[in-house]
Formats: sequence, structure tokens, C-alpha cells
Amino acid sequence: MCGLTGFLNADSLSSDDMHARIKNMTDSLFLRGPDGFGLWVSEGVALGHRRLSIIDLSANGAQPMHSACKRFVIAFNGEIYNHLELRRDLEALAATPQWRGHSDTETLLAAIRHWGLDETLSRAKGMFALALWDRRDRRLSLARDRIGEKPLYWGWGGGKSLVFGSELKALKAHPAFEGGICRDALAQYLRFAYVPAPRSIYADIYKLEPGCILEVIDSPPTCPPRDPLRPGESLGSLSIRRYWSLKDVHEAGARDPITDEAAAVSALEGALSQAVKRQMLADVPLGAFLSGGVDSSTIVALMQSQSPRQVKTFTVGFEDVAFDESPYAAAVARHLGTDHHALRVTDADARAVIPDLPDIYDEPFADSSQIPTHLVCRAARSQVTVALSGDAGDELFGGYNRYFWGPRIWNRLSPIPFPIRRILGSIINTIPLPVWDNLGRLHNALRPGASGIARLGDKAHRLGTSFFNVKDVDDLYRNLVTQWPAPASLILTENGQSKEPKSLIEDLLPVASTKDPAARMMYRDAMAYLPDDILCKVDRAAMAISLETRVPFLDPEVIALAARLPLSMNIRRDQGKWTLRQVLNKHVPPELIERPKVGFSIPIGTWLRGPLRDWAEDLLSEERLSADAILEPGPIRIAWAEHLSGRRDWTARLWIILMFQAWLETNRN
Repeated sequence: MCGLTGFLNADSLSSDDMHARIKNMTDSLFLRGPDGFGLWVSEGVALGHRRLSIIDLSANGAQPMHSACKRFVIAFNGEIYNHLELRRDLEALAATPQWRGHSDTETLLAAIRHWGLDETLSRAKGMFALALWDRRDRRLSLARDRIGEKPLYWGWGGGKSLVFGSELKALKAHPAFEGGICRDALAQYLRFAYVPAPRSIYADIYKLEPGCILEVIDSPPTCPPRDPLRPGESLGSLSIRRYWSLKDVHEAGARDPITDEAAAVSALEGALSQAVKRQMLADVPLGAFLSGGVDSSTIVALMQSQSPRQVKTFTVGFEDVAFDESPYAAAVARHLGTDHHALRVTDADARAVIPDLPDIYDEPFADSSQIPTHLVCRAARSQVTVALSGDAGDELFGGYNRYFWGPRIWNRLSPIPFPIRRILGSIINTIPLPVWDNLGRLHNALRPGASGIARLGDKAHRLGTSFFNVKDVDDLYRNLVTQWPAPASLILTENGQSKEPKSLIEDLLPVASTKDPAARMMYRDAMAYLPDDILCKVDRAAMAISLETRVPFLDPEVIALAARLPLSMNIRRDQGKWTLRQVLNKHVPPELIERPKVGFSIPIGTWLRGPLRDWAEDLLSEERLSADAILEPGPIRIAWAEHLSGRRDWTARLWIILMFQAWLETNRN
């Protein structure tokens, strides 16, 4: 885990000027790599690298690194977990000279020299972002891992420079960076609470989509495209292509489904065990996050079963028992025999993270679990340098409540005429939150064997709001993941009009996902919500304190196997992750796991009515909003007043605005 940055210049700059620019850009990534840095400038190209030493701690792992043949230079961020296997394959082919060290970066360069970039990345199992300069062909290649664990931004820095880097702060350090807000990206942010790829919050700066390679031959185009380039498109010397496709994996899985339940459980346990084993390779202390839920408990169980020592596990506990999962984590840790560490934090400790969020996330980001995520990363970093997580289990194996409740509700409501559904939604929203919460507790008591419902009031009001504009099941999904409906109407522009562009959730679905509503939701979450919210949240929260995180569920063999599971092996009796639960049940008794799904959350809504009220009022004041001239004050002020009164819970909507306003305050030019 490291940080990379660089630029490809069409301007005539001296070597000294290029060196000064790349040094400033690289220095901005210090926290991603505090163990060392390297710069390379030549031929109109500059590469910078900050190193967090994980494998091969010696100077032999330093970057930017040259291939043995001197043709390629690479700046690489991430880990290739099967790099020793790739080495053996290369050695069997007599395709490499004597190794200088044992870093995965050196393996990657040798593989690229022999197989080429596309085949190498297809063979590699890991998380990564990289910049590769081919000195012979004068070709710059930027690439990102399959699902998007590691970030990679690129775009125009002003003038004629194409700039790129692991974080936006590196691109901003380029002296020609202009930094105007992209209003289209802002509209998407207001809807989803994150900026989805391929856009970033800045105009002419983009996220490289997961599973893609961007290539520039000789020199970059001098003008950015009118709209972001998608895979298969080009602009002059610049093109983007896919080397891996989640859509293809899903379609292949549908052609070869696993129909035997015992075989499915055995195959999943085998694939996950191998993924965990590969990801436990490190030359530094390693541990895992443990919430006590299905996903993290499965990863920790498989780690401990393969480790001769106690695995170090970490969780955080909170004052509010409704949000505190630490007792469940402790129970699982005792059963598995891990070396468990629980950090108890007060509400004040959690709120103290908020001022740092704009700098940690670099662009507006409003998943409030970013706060406890950073706290658990901080707890882990006190003892380890690498931590495995259970992220992606929900998207791959059907864990979110919307996958089973959404289709069920839709099937019952779709026969009702649309105008009547609108009325029904209004009625649901008039019932106070405490009444819904009491009904949820009654449901959980009457059906102890079901997955349970936590905070039914929030969910009911969100569902009620969704009914207003839902006309089909895809509309239902879009509404379930929407925070501010019609977000473009909140954005002020010079001509008084704004638009919201299409996002990746509107790309064509795999044929296998066209029939079942839950399968459609799972695929769309894996395409957008997983990389741009979940993985972004963890990467930035961890990198802010120089912690590497790894996600075994995103091993390509696990993803391919998940695509082969029929939906009935994931979702049964209002509960998700059936096959995954069978794997976990071999290691942990179900009674330690089964409880209503809460998520990694904190009482932001309550804090906004209490200790955060003055801070929020300042950022949401009509004077501040009017002076910024970016967001329409009226709807925001109404939501704020309704939230303060307790009539509605607008936590998610308000947190989106607050995180944008806080980011804007921190990043004013």
C-alpha cells in the first residue's frame, strides 16, 4: 500500500521544473507512504511514489522501479497477492533474469515484459493502481484493480499536462491545477452521498473506472473531453479499455451455475480460505477488523484456522448501546481465540474526527460510517500495519435488507395504481419515527428466527418517500439509494439550469441479472456503491493513518464463485448470505452471529440536534449558502428545520450538505 502520482507533459519544461513539480505532488501523499519516497523524471514524464513498506522492506522494493531490461518504469500502489506464483510461472518459462529482491512490484514488471500489461493484470490477484511508462514506445498506461480497491484519479492539470495520482491532493499540488467544481458530479453526490466514477468533484478530473487501463501514446491531448471517457472510447492519443469485466463474470457464472448446496458451501469455503491465505502474506504485523457480523467473523475464522499464532482483531465500542456492536465482536473473538482489542470511544471522541474528514476524503463524501471506520483503523494501526476486512460480503452474497424487502414490497404494491401509491407513501411518512421503531421491535420479538429489523422508522420513511416516484423495480432501487431526489434542482448555475448525468448503475445489466430484482440490485451495488462508497471509505480512513487494508471477498476466484450461486443460495426466508452463513457455521455457532443487521453507524442525527447543532447551523445558514452561490438554500433550510423539530429524520440528507460545505470551506482556492 503506497501512493503514486505523476504527469505527462506536452509543454517544454526543464528537468528542474519537472522535478520540483513532481516532488510537491509526491510530498502531498506522505501519509499513504511514510516509509520512503522516490522520483523519476525523463522524456517529458514524471513519476512520484510514497512507500508504505509491506513486502520486501529493503531498498530492492523502492519505487519508481525500472524493469531489468530498462524498458519499463512503474509507480505501483497496492499488493499482488499471488506474485510468488507468478514468479514461479516466469521462472518455469525462463522468462526473467536473476531477481534483485522479493517485492511484488519487481514480479509485476517482469510479468509485463513477458506477457504484456493486459494479460499480466488478468493473471494478477490483488488490489492496485499503477502508472507504467514504456520508454521504447513512449506509452503511458494507468491501470486500476478489478473492483476498485485502490483509487486512481487522472485529468488535465491546466496547460498541456495530463496529471494523475492516488488522491486529489496530489493533482492539486500541480501548479497549473484549476480546480473548478463539476456541477454534474455535485448533482450525483447529492443523490448518492458520494461522487461516482468516472467523475470527480473537479471539472476535467476523473476517476479511472475499475478493471480498466488508460493509455496515452507519446503526448496527451491538449483539451479535455466534453464528457468523461468510458471504456472503449478514445480522444486523440488517449484511450480507455477494459481488461476485466464484472458483467462478463456474471454472465459466465450464469452459464455454469452451482446447483448442489453442499458443493456450493465447500467451494466457497475453499476459495475464501485460499484468498485469506494469500492475503495474510506480509513482512509486517497483520490483523483484522472484527464487528461480530457474518462477513468479518468469516474472514477472522478462516484467518485463525490457518494461523499458528493468535490473530490480532480490532473493534470499537460506543456509548450508545443501540450502535455498539463490540460485545458481539468480543463473543466471537473469545470463541475463535483471537488476540482481541476493543477500543472504547466516547461520543466526543467520535465527533472529534469530523473536522479532519474533508482532508481525509479529499472530495465530498457523506457515508457517516466514515467516522467509526477511521476510529477502528486508528485502533488497528496502534499494533499492526495491515488489516483484513469483511467488506464486499453484502454485495456479493445478498446481505443488504433492500435485496429481500425491496422486491417483496414491490411485488405487493406494483398492482396498485401509481397515484394511490403516492398517497400511501405520504401516509407512511406521517407516522412518527418512534411508532415505527416500536413496531420493528415487536416484529423482532415475534420472529426471533428472522434477520430482524433495526431502526424501522428510518427505513419506513425512506420507503415511503420512495413510493412518490417509483414506477418499476429499477425505479425502486434508484429511490432506495437516493438521498436528495431531483438533486440538480438544488444546484445554482450561471444560466439557472443544472443537469444530473447518468451514473454507472444505469449501464446495461448482465443477461443473468435481468429477471430477478434482487440480482439486479446486487449487481448495481457491486458496480457503483461498493467501489465508490464502501472501498473509498475504507481506503481513505486507513491511509490517513498509514494502515493497509485488504479485502479477501474481492479475490477474483471468490467473485467468480459468487456469480455462480443461484439467488436462492444467497437469499432465503428474509435473510441474506445463506451459503456464506453455512461456511461460518462450521467455525462459529449461529447464536453468536444472528441478530438484526445494524451496520457500522453512529447517532449523527441526534448529535445534529445537540452537540453538533451550532456547527451545523453555521454551515447551513442561509447567509453562508447564499454567499457560496452553489446550493439552493430553501430546501436545505426546510430539511434542517424539520430535522430539528423531530418531525422528520433528515440525517442522511443533511450530512451530505454538511460534508460538502465542510469540504468547500477546507478547499477554497
